[in-house]
Amino acid sequence: MPVAGLVPAPRREPAQADLLVRNAKVFTGDAARPEARALAIRDGRVAALGDDHDLAHLVGPRTRVVDALGRRVIPGLNDSHLHVIRGGLNYVLELRWDGVRSLRHALAMLREQAGRTPRGQWIRVVGGWTAEQFAERRMPTVAELNAAAPDTPVFVLHLYQSALMNRAAVKAAGFTRDTPDPRGGQIVRGRDGEPNGVLLAAPGALVLYSTLAKAPALDEAGKRASTRHFLRELNRFGLTSAVDAAGGFQNFPDDYATVVDLARSGELTLRIAYHLFPQTAGQELADLKRWTETVRPGDGDEWLRLNGAGENLTWAAADFENFSEPRPELAAGYETEFESAVRLLLENGWGFRLHATYDETIRRDLAVFEKLAAEGLFPGGNRWLFDHAETVSADSLDRIAALGGALSVQNRMSFQGTAFRDRYGAEAAAHTPPVRAMLDRGLTVAAGTDATRVSSYNPWVALHWLVTGRTVGGTALNPAGNPIDRETALGLYTRGGARLTGEQDVKGTLREGCYGDIAILSDDYLTVPEDAIPDIEAVLTVVGGRIVYASAEYEGLDEAVPPVTPEWSPVAHFGGYQRGADQASRVAEAVAESERYHRWRVARGAAPGTPPPFVDPCFTH
Repeated sequence: MPVAGLVPAPRREPAQADLLVRNAKVFTGDAARPEARALAIRDGRVAALGDDHDLAHLVGPRTRVVDALGRRVIPGLNDSHLHVIRGGLNYVLELRWDGVRSLRHALAMLREQAGRTPRGQWIRVVGGWTAEQFAERRMPTVAELNAAAPDTPVFVLHLYQSALMNRAAVKAAGFTRDTPDPRGGQIVRGRDGEPNGVLLAAPGALVLYSTLAKAPALDEAGKRASTRHFLRELNRFGLTSAVDAAGGFQNFPDDYATVVDLARSGELTLRIAYHLFPQTAGQELADLKRWTETVRPGDGDEWLRLNGAGENLTWAAADFENFSEPRPELAAGYETEFESAVRLLLENGWGFRLHATYDETIRRDLAVFEKLAAEGLFPGGNRWLFDHAETVSADSLDRIAALGGALSVQNRMSFQGTAFRDRYGAEAAAHTPPVRAMLDRGLTVAAGTDATRVSSYNPWVALHWLVTGRTVGGTALNPAGNPIDRETALGLYTRGGARLTGEQDVKGTLREGCYGDIAILSDDYLTVPEDAIPDIEAVLTVVGGRIVYASAEYEGLDEAVPPVTPEWSPVAHFGGYQRGADQASRVAEAVAESERYHRWRVARGAAPGTPPPFVDPCFTH
């Protein structure tokens, strides 16, 4: 047979992987292939999954090979409700009590920070903790803040309920006996009429946030550096994505400029889908109209993109989640303005998310949606969801499902669950929020934290609550039938968040073509004892094939970040979330001290012989 002119085709070698993780226990989240032993990433996407020998041919001279040492690998976590943009702008200025196990330790941190904080600056403890997490089971007192920092202003925010200020902070904030109480809030005063350092949300948190806003802010360079360090702190726990829920005092576009700049320079280490939130009551429709004429959902790229409006559309439609106060009664007739806002968004192809804590609010909102649905306008192909929904009823869940809605739940009950139970009873607390009922209806449900001013940003605290139904102090709220299994909970923190942003085809699972976003965990989430779940961290976090966080055996493999500035920053000295294992001796000391104090009070007839149950002083106002 003549063969002249024929030449063998060149052999095509498979493209090399940029990163290959081997010797791993990979949980993919993909029902078609739930497990693997190795994973390859190329050009920012998952290129292959299999056993070590299956993927060996993808290793080349430029491939970075990571031995997972038999550790658990999961899809990168996605917090579906995180105030990441606002949190980043202030992170290095905050003394975080997240994870601190004793008030004794917390006050020692505050005292030490007072010694290095320069004149004119404040010490601010802004969320992520509750008195129930402390061995002493109580909050600090204003007297203790004054003793720890006599000359440096101290502002300590406690959930959405209250704030404590030392004498110097009251003066720096300009509060006097003549300062009027703001609407929905209370400046607590002594018998002499002077502010005593306690602020109460009654029930609105505006008094808390407006006071915090009086503290000095960072300059633009400082905000940029602060945001980078906050994103690295989130990467520490395996977070690779977040849906930013906007929030009060977060103005567009000014307060978004920092993440936009980081995105343009390729320095984001977390994928962010963000929302726009009208800031001024009475101006909401004007803001929404202006935004619909200038930007559109989907603008941006896989690192930073606009997702829609919310979590407030109009201020009159927003309830408050201060469980130490009765449920607020929203104004009659807010639906007219609210309907106009929803109609405007739908007509312009915008989805939205809605803050709604109580079923009473949800029912009123649903009536507006059903009216628009009868006109053929709602939802019009747009994604929409309720946030929080702690007391949503079965009937409301059915209506949400009929209208194609979704839900984003957060572990606010980890921090406020005892207050909720004390007000509404154990039976109500056992189904708050009713996550199992949501899932049983086939609803899209995503999980998050609502950090940083209430819950901690640590996603493993939230996953612990989803699985166990327990608060950070160990109080059992949910019966055995309501918490969900570990794999389902992980799905809410991966695939669930991706569905809220329309990215379920590329995010939340590990399969070929999906984003190369993974976390190698310090402990196996699927098998560790339940009580150990909150202590899990990532030892290696990868976003789009980039190693953005590395510790333990992998320390030094991640991208460099400049040192924390300013030098006096609390984060520079204490870091962010406090590791529990480092605090065992301090907790033992705090427990012993608390017991000695109780015996001293008993001996003087000031306390019963049996220690009282946990009482947060703020709950008694």
